Amino acid sequence: MTTLQQLLGTDLPLIQAPMAGIQGSAMAIAVSNAGGLGSLPAAMLGTDALRSEIAAIRAGTDKPYNVNFFCHTPPVPSAEREAAWRAALAPYYAEFGIDAASIPTGPGRNPFSAEVAGVVAEFRPAVVSFHFGLPSEELMAQVHGWGAKVLASATTVEEAQWLEARGVDAVIAQGLEAGGHRGHFLSHDLTRQLGTFALLPQLVHAVKVPVIAAGGIADAAGVAAAMALGAAGVQIGTAYMLTPEATTSAIHREALKSRAARHTALTNLFTGRPARGIVNRVMRELGPIGAAAPEFPLATSGIAPLRAKAEAQGSGDFSPLWSGQNATGCRELPAAEVTRALAQGFR
Repeated sequence: MTTLQQLLGTDLPLIQAPMAGIQGSAMAIAVSNAGGLGSLPAAMLGTDALRSEIAAIRAGTDKPYNVNFFCHTPPVPSAEREAAWRAALAPYYAEFGIDAASIPTGPGRNPFSAEVAGVVAEFRPAVVSFHFGLPSEELMAQVHGWGAKVLASATTVEEAQWLEARGVDAVIAQGLEAGGHRGHFLSHDLTRQLGTFALLPQLVHAVKVPVIAAGGIADAAGVAAAMALGAAGVQIGTAYMLTPEATTSAIHREALKSRAARHTALTNLFTGRPARGIVNRVMRELGPIGAAAPEFPLATSGIAPLRAKAEAQGSGDFSPLWSGQNATGCRELPAAEVTRALAQGFR
């Protein structure tokens, strides 16, 4: 039986979760050199930045690494919904002296495309992972043609089976505890989302490919528990967010270290798609799930100037403070040390 280490070419069955806005090549290099699979989040990178970041990884490690992409379908902009969103935010614009008419609209994240594939093909990474489903069959064939192993997130049994039927090499079981964006793509019904240790064994029984546990795993004991439930490996993000390699902002770091990190919620206010973050002012006052928020990723532009103004005043009231439900594993240690500590759970 092929182990996850053999599949990925790593020493450890541990993947550092790709975290857009929180990290870049430095963290991926550190984790890969420590024996895990370092990941580069690429959804917010233009082609030049993507090329530069992958080149940096190639220069920093000769170990396998993962490049992660989103696979959402860009929505058709709705003037009506955009107007409703600006109206919901109007009191905050007034508070900060922002002219709503001056705020541009447009997406903040792009899906995997032929153009992006052309850049990645130059480097032929060992692993490519996807969130929100998969790209077209043609693009999937290109990725596999490089010799890359393909991973993708599933939040239900149906999604895992859908992914397996389309040729993924392993499935990431993303539990409800996980920080950042939910990976669901077959249903937007949040009541179908399960906790990691409820989802994991169901996926293990439902598919033949390896299943990687993600969500709420913050220390070696959590790693051991996931492995005991049949996981082939683990994917961990929040535990790395205070490392020096992370680009986590000072405001975000303070929130992760505070009592506020005990209270997280799924919210669509920052991007238009449910994602887990630490509850802050805008989530409390508008409610974490806002009906007026435009579809992902169009909500981003409306709230971005509020975030900038508040952060300039040292406040995270309008910032996406992404975090899983279990931030207890966050340590201000080098990423390699965090990786080695988590690896104790495999013994």
